[in-house]
Amino acid sequence: MNIDFSFIILTYNEEQHLPRLLDSISGLNASIYILDSGSTDKTLDIAKQHQVFVKINPFENHPKQWDFALKNFDIQTPWIIGLDADQMVTPELFLSLQNFKDENYTNINGIYFNRKNYFKGKWIKHGGFYPKYLLKMFRTNIGYSDLNENMDHRFIVPGRTEIWKKGHIIEENLKENKISFWITKHNRYSDLIAEEEVERLNNLRNQTIKPNFWGSPDERNAWLKRLWWKLPLGFRPFLYFSYRLFYKLGILDGSTGILFHFLQGFWFRLIVDVKIKEIIKSKTVN
Repeated sequence: MNIDFSFIILTYNEEQHLPRLLDSISGLNASIYILDSGSTDKTLDIAKQHQVFVKINPFENHPKQWDFALKNFDIQTPWIIGLDADQMVTPELFLSLQNFKDENYTNINGIYFNRKNYFKGKWIKHGGFYPKYLLKMFRTNIGYSDLNENMDHRFIVPGRTEIWKKGHIIEENLKENKISFWITKHNRYSDLIAEEEVERLNNLRNQTIKPNFWGSPDERNAWLKRLWWKLPLGFRPFLYFSYRLFYKLGILDGSTGILFHFLQGFWFRLIVDVKIKEIIKSKTVN
């Protein structure tokens, strides 16, 4: 059994994705822990077949679900790798993990993996989506989930981190090949983000990570988010979509990529802004 790291995976009706992920990490001989949100398909049967540890917890949002997972699984290894069910490990990243030894990372508390994001079978290479470094591997009982976010979950570690530029996490949600699923999912996400931003306007939420444009990938992202919150509602989706499409060359992703940038970079952001205005208006009326 792998003595250096274990995997934690979040699931909810992931019979399409879970076998794909488990196959990509099976040769690492690591313990696997699954936190499920109450799947009604074959997800739990698949987990049982692979002899993984399973707990079930009702879903509220991603940061709280990860927080529950980190606090309720009895992880025995010094490192944890946190993955979503619609992700996979590429052979190159598999090799890096296969060669990983805790003793070689004594001064490191977290490791960033590079992600490739796919939409309707198309790799979204431009528009600021690649390279995209995510903190996915961290020391047990040191890394934690950022609860100051409603939807955009991330892990946080104090101390030094390292970026692995070789190998990738592949992220491809096959359910999103149906546009109705994508719209329903992001309509739900827009509620969470609108609520979060209104709370930030009222100083009820802080940024856990210190914003720093020249810092780690997450510190840079925190800096950009702080800038985003200062932009005018209703205008910023137009600005962001134009930035992604032209300055970050999203137009080179072709028709499927442009559709993605429109949906994720404009439509979704505009819906959030509309809902923020609705919440503010309702509170003013009351």
